Amino acid sequence: MKTLIFILALASFSASATADSVTLFKGRPLINISEGGIERIVTDVPKDQAPNFACIISQISGKYYWASRENVELVAVQGGAFTTFTATNGSGYVRVLDPQMKQAATLMGGPESKYDYVEHLLVGLRSVTYYGVQSK
Repeated sequence: MKTLIFILALASFSASATADSVTLFKGRPLINISEGGIERIVTDVPKDQAPNFACIISQISGKYYWASRENVELVAVQGGAFTTFTATNGSGYVRVLDPQMKQAATLMGGPESKYDYVEHLLVGLRSVTYYGVQSK
């Protein structure tokens, strides 16, 4: 039930919805971390390029999709202040901080005080991670 409430809360922040499809979450990345086992590169995402790397999660007919990543189907798991959407094909996940829990999570310090989500992609044996904020 808690998951449903959080997902409905996310849907209320959405700027786009149709009868069949609802955008549950849209995020704008601020930083990118690329890792490949022997190297780690951290870069800021320029504001003018951020829309190209936006994170979008949609719900269609009761199922979740990573709309910004080829509409890969996702499974949602709610735990505490976070909902984690995991790709069914193993390509990654998105963890979203419940906006109503932001103030409490900020007490943890670190990324919770600065970011609203983390998006982690697996590309071969490399990984790409974006940290960002929810956009409208």
